[in-house]
Amino acid sequence: MKKILILAGGYSKEKEISIQTSKSVLFELKKDKKYIIKVVNPDGQFVKVLRKFKPNVVLNLLHGRYGEDGYIQAILESEKVKYTHSGVLSSSLAIDKELSKKIFIKNKILTPKFLKYSFKTSMNKKQFLKKLKSKLGFPLIIKPLNEGSSVNVFICNKKNVIKNINKLLDYGEILLEKYIPGREIQVAILSGKILGAIELKPKRKFYDYQAKYNPKAKTEHLIPINISDRQYNEVTKIAQKAHRLLKCRGVSRSDFRFFKDKFYLLETNTQPGMTSLSLVPEIAKFNNITFKNLIKKILADASIKK
Repeated sequence: MKKILILAGGYSKEKEISIQTSKSVLFELKKDKKYIIKVVNPDGQFVKVLRKFKPNVVLNLLHGRYGEDGYIQAILESEKVKYTHSGVLSSSLAIDKELSKKIFIKNKILTPKFLKYSFKTSMNKKQFLKKLKSKLGFPLIIKPLNEGSSVNVFICNKKNVIKNINKLLDYGEILLEKYIPGREIQVAILSGKILGAIELKPKRKFYDYQAKYNPKAKTEHLIPINISDRQYNEVTKIAQKAHRLLKCRGVSRSDFRFFKDKFYLLETNTQPGMTSLSLVPEIAKFNNITFKNLIKKILADASIKK
């Protein structure tokens, strides 16, 4: 019997999505009688529970801060227990939008221009708006530096940018990014190999938190994508390169904007969602990999010392 400890919940703004993910995964794994499964929220008692249960593998289904940023991975490394998805360094690099963008730029991967803004700096409103217009132009995107899943992401114009920036005051530092119009394409990589791609047509302005997780948002999922073979090969190879550069393990999902025959990599997610609305299971299904087999492949990739 194989013992699997599922980590779900956590402390990020994506806690509910993590719980939804764990329910979907648990439903599939329970069909197989060879597993003993325990679902745990990583609270103050987590290490005690981990040591008592002695799992063969930890299935990390956390999202965002503390689950996707290297924090929980460091604990699992210190406990010498095999765990799924990316390791400490990879997780901390990928979730940090500034660091990952610098890695992309250094390796000739196209990504939207950006500026980092710290709330510690005093702002002359007029000069600041002038700088934004010359460096990034309007509209532009503002987002936290290290939050997952389109949480607190805003498309801003000159009139509302300051007001929206102030909504993110709690973060201390944020990222401002040039807005790239065009098509939304996401690519999944599994164990270093290309799994496939999907296009999203949100009814909302962009594929934000609501568009991702609320069925009422009615986001269209298009698979296969209506692009040429050359374009498909290009975008999937970029995602594979990002996966490798960030030293990702298991599954990752890279988010792109496709505009004027150019692919702009927005970010790479090391803990993509696995709910009924999630993209990686949908891409896998299109490529004849069942949800259960996808989970098994992720489990098979579990290790320590990543």
